Parts: sequence; structure tokens; C-alpha cells
Amino acid sequence: MKHLFKEGVSPSKPTFLLLHGTGGNEQDLLPLAQMIDPEAAVLSVRGNILENGMPRFFRRLAEGVFDEQNLEEETKHLADFIDEAAAQYGFDRSNVIAIGYSNGANIAGSLLFRYQNVLKGAILHHPMVPVRGLSLPDLKQVPVFIGAGENDPICPAEESKELKELLESAGAEVEIDWGQNGHSLTQSEIEAARHWYMKKF
Repeated sequence: MKHLFKEGVSPSKPTFLLLHGTGGNEQDLLPLAQMIDPEAAVLSVRGNILENGMPRFFRRLAEGVFDEQNLEEETKHLADFIDEAAAQYGFDRSNVIAIGYSNGANIAGSLLFRYQNVLKGAILHHPMVPVRGLSLPDLKQVPVFIGAGENDPICPAEESKELKELLESAGAEVEIDWGQNGHSLTQSEIEAARHWYMKKF
């Protein structure tokens, strides 16, 4: 997977797995990582799928309708890639925290839904429920932050609440920060994520 890696200040710092939104790339969320913890290592990945020339992490059939088979395949590719990157760059595989926005948050959610111990935690900005009807792995001790919009036209508030309930039913500790700015990623939401991160890690 096309990516970039930046070493952390010390080996004890987590590695942020950065996952962009539709049409983004591996540069997009670097400022976000810097705001949340400038000392963390960064593994920033570009999605493998192109939709009208725009990078994504998996295919969709329509707005809000995921190609579930492709999502499953690409989630496995991403999980395998994190393992390979940890071996290549020497970061602690057990100390990876995903930071994803929109499409990137959805594949981060899919990682949590499918694999145990794949992430130590996750910051999900405007995610949807990645897939329904799965039996989730044990997510005890996995803190998750959800940045959501009460008036988000792409990811309705009910979707965010359902995602929180599904993750909590598997044992995750979930906190939602509600905003009024639609699907936008705002400074106040990033600040809320930073405070959450400092409290949890």
C-alpha cells in the first residue's frame, strides 16, 4: 500500500495509523496527527481503490452503501499491511491507534469489527457502521472516540449511536463528541479528540 512512515520521539509512543477520507491521500491527516500528539510515530496509508480517480479504502455501490465483499478483502489487506509495516519499520505492533476520517474511519471500524488486538484504540471522525450482522471480537480495553455531526447528511446521528452501541456491546469504551457542522472535520472536534487521547493514553 502506498504510505509514509514517520518515527516517533521514543519507542514507547504509539503509532498513529492515518486513514484519509474519499479523494484524500497519505498527506491529508498529517496535521491532525501533529495536533493530537506530535511525538507519536505515524503510518499514513493511501487507499487502494479509485472511484472516479479519487482514492478510497474500499468500493461502494452508492452513497452510504458499501460493497461488503470488497470491504472485507481490503480490511484484511490493511491488517496484513500493518503487520508488514511493523516488521519493516520496527514499531510496536501492539501500540497502534487508528485515526480515520469518513471513508478512512469506516475501514478503521471494519478492522475493529473483524480482528481482535488489531488496534489499541481508535479516533473515528464521522464513521458509519461498517457492516451489520457480524459477531464482534472481544474489544475490552479498546477505547474509541467518535466525532459525529448531529446534522451530518452523509452519516446520520442514528448511525453514530448504533456504532457506539455495537462497539460497547463488544466491550469497547466509546465516547461520542457531537458537533453541528455536518460532515466537516472541525477544529473543535480535533480538540475534543486530543483531550480524549490525553486522558486515555
